[in-house]
Formats: sequence, C-alpha cells, structure tokens
Amino acid sequence: MAFGWKLHGDGKTMGPDDVVAPDERLSWGKTIGLGAQHVVAMFGATFVFPLIMGLNAQLAIMMSGVATIIFLLIVNGKVPSYLGTSAAFVGAVVAIRAQGGTSANVTGAILIAGVVLALVGVVIHFMGSNILHRVLPPVVTGAVVMLIGFNLAPVVAGVYWPQDQWIALLVMAFAVVMTVAFKGFISRIAVFLSLIFGYILSWIFDKAFGMITSPDGAGKVSEHFRVNLDSVSSASWFGLPPTSSIGPDGKEIVGIHMPTFSMAAILLVLPAVIALIAENTGHVKAVAEMTGHDLNPYMGRAIAADGVGTAIASAVGGSPTTTYAENIGVMAATRVYSTAAYYVAALVAILFGLSPKFGALVAATPGGVLGGITVILYGMIGLLGAKIWKENGVDFGNPINLVPVAAGVIIGIGNVELKFTDNFTLGGIALGTIVAIGVYHLARAIAPRDLVMRAEGTAITLGDAAYGDSDGIDDLYQDRPGGPDLRTPR
Repeated sequence: MAFGWKLHGDGKTMGPDDVVAPDERLSWGKTIGLGAQHVVAMFGATFVFPLIMGLNAQLAIMMSGVATIIFLLIVNGKVPSYLGTSAAFVGAVVAIRAQGGTSANVTGAILIAGVVLALVGVVIHFMGSNILHRVLPPVVTGAVVMLIGFNLAPVVAGVYWPQDQWIALLVMAFAVVMTVAFKGFISRIAVFLSLIFGYILSWIFDKAFGMITSPDGAGKVSEHFRVNLDSVSSASWFGLPPTSSIGPDGKEIVGIHMPTFSMAAILLVLPAVIALIAENTGHVKAVAEMTGHDLNPYMGRAIAADGVGTAIASAVGGSPTTTYAENIGVMAATRVYSTAAYYVAALVAILFGLSPKFGALVAATPGGVLGGITVILYGMIGLLGAKIWKENGVDFGNPINLVPVAAGVIIGIGNVELKFTDNFTLGGIALGTIVAIGVYHLARAIAPRDLVMRAEGTAITLGDAAYGDSDGIDDLYQDRPGGPDLRTPR
C-alpha cells in the first residue's frame, strides 16, 4: 500500500479515541493541514544541520522531501516517517573539513555510508533484527552515539559561540525555556522557534548597538552587522538550488555538486551508520507501539530505505537523512498516522527547495544564533548515548562493558589520533568507534564465562531515545508529566 488510502469515517471528524491508521486519511483539506504541521516540525533541524556541515540548506530541504517519498515507497506505506537531515554525521564532517576536505569529499563519504546502511537493512530484512544485538549491543551503540555528540564540543567553543557570545547565550536560554516550560507541539519545534528568535534579536542588536567586531565562521575577525540580507534581496523566488561555485572572496559557495571519494573521509563517516541503525530501530519500535501494528517485518526495509535516501540525497550534494522524532511527536499529539500527510509534507519541502530566496535567507543565519542552538543540540546528541545505556540496563560494574567504552569514548571525544603513514591517520570518531566495538568483542572472547553472561544486557530497545538524531528535543520532553511516553515496553 503506497497509495490508495481509505477515508477514515467521514474524513472530517475524529472521536476522542479515534486513530487514523497509516493506510487511512482524513479529508484532503485536513490532510494538507497535517502535512504542513509535519513540515514545521522537521524544518528547524533539517536546515540547521546542513549549515553546520557547510552544505546547502535549500538543497537539503528539497532532497529531504525526495528522500521521504523514496522511504514511503520502499516500506510500502507501512511506516509513517519524515526523513530530515541527520545530525549523526556532523562530527565526522567537521573532522573531514579540519583535514582540508572539500564538500565533494564530504558528500562522497556520506554517499558510501548511505550505501552501507542500505546493505545493512537488506541483511536485517532477510536475517532478522536479532543480528543487531549480537554485533552492536546497547553498550557499544550508546558509546558511539555519545562520542559523536561530545566530539563536537570544540566546534561550539571555537567556531560558533565566539561569533556573538551574547546572542548565543540569549538564544540558548530561549531554547531551554521553549523546551522545558512548554509541552506538546511548542516544545517539539523549540529549535525552529529559537532560530526565529535569534534572527529577530540579532536584527534588534544591529539597530540598537550597531556593528559587531568578531570572527566569522572561518575565524577572520572583522566589523560587520549580525544580519546581512543582501543576498536574500537579490535572490529569485523560484529556481533550482545553485551549483557549487567560488565566490569573490575565494571561498566555496556550496550547492549542487558531484561527490568525490576519499578513503580517509569515508572511514571518518562510517561510524555514523551505527547511529542511523539505532535511530531507525527506535523509530519503527515507537510507531509500532503507537499504531498497534507489528512492524518488525519492516525493520530492515526502513533501515534500507533511509540508506537509499541518504545515498540519493548526497549524490547531488545534499545532506544525509534520518527518520525524525519531531514528526513522531506530531503523530502522538494528533493520533493521525496517515502516510498521506507525509507525502504532502514531502511535496511542500520540495517546493521550498525550489526557492533560491528561501535558501539565501537560511544561509544568512547569524553565527551567534547557531552558537546558542548547537551548544544544546551537540550535548543532547551525546547524552542520547547515556540514555541508551540507562534504558537497556548496561552494567558498568562489568569490565567487559566498562573498559572498551572508556577507551573508545575518550579517544572519540579527545580526537586521539593513530598515524599510519603521512597520508593516512585514524582518529577521533572513527578510531573511537573501532576501539569501542573491536575491544568489546575481544573482551567477550577472552573473558571468563560468568562475566560474559552478565554483559549480555537486553536487546536494543531505544523507543524515542536514539533517533533524536535530528535535534534531540523530544528526549527532554518525553518523560515530563503531560507528555506522551513513546518508549517501547520493557
């Protein structure tokens, strides 16, 4: 069932206990309204993370719509989901660029990661999801997610925060208030609201205090206004995202481009595949619980579909994709799981991607605004790893769990490097992931049987925890009184 939805009731009214199934829909007017809600929910994180990775946000929005349609077709309309930009790749992309890598190197590495994820999904489809627990138990999955997030701390401190520390501080405070003081839909779009707040506040500061002398994203100190909309006024309303070019200042203006492949970049990016597996697993489990449908047969399809979406998006220079927790929140609040609303959302995103003026507005986001948002988002990504450990009862009194994770996390966060040749070095996220996985399985192989039995833990039951690969806001909201608890049964 990819199309051909059944009308739920009269399509206009829902009783207090009604649930609209994935293969049903409301009237097209209501369905379009729900689709618009899904666009708003995914919007903030989907264009923030391309900016952070140095990719084109307009292209990312457009390709997120394309990837969502591909996902829905592959899962045969059984798993309602929106594929927005994944945060799991941010740390690796920062590392690639720090080593002199280009945007083409970045998207080439992400494309390979997408292909690998798709192949993993195919294996899971035919061999069953239990293979996940054997290869990537919760202790390892949590460690990889944690080091991916905390590896980014120097980016906040060295790139975004110094561009405008007071704007960053105020935006951070606003994001906290929106997330904690409100519940429901407002909480789930806290990042989007924080971006709007930061934009407006930066404009007010420009009018009240004039120019600021601070570094830009490249570290060059200059006197400039916080908000510069010159490129917005000159951009056209309709057209494809731009192709990559070199600006008058000699810097790359990233847009549509062909990827290139570098083994060093690919090795840096591959650990993100583990995070995407966890994100998609949690998403399918959460949707299964809310809809009451058995979606285990579609677990492999969902993972493979995300891989295909990521590969196709990056093939033209777009951003990696993942299933979005924000949209889970919209479904939980409305009890409407119709995939028709997701097709509407995807088409709206594609239309946004066909507006260069929108792309220019996104690209003009002040650095201080990103500083206030990323200081929270990066920490949330890291803490999702700890949440995976907690929800799966990982025992760190067992050295099989403790020692490999201790080594891997410190290597990943501290950017420890292992140099093989002048041209090939493993470090940071890649080396930390290899150590965490490899040493864990080595420890299991040589440890006494009683320690091995106690290290088994439970199956990966991530619920709403690990797919906050988007912006992680749900993980602050999920367990608060009055908020829906989307976790899977333990």
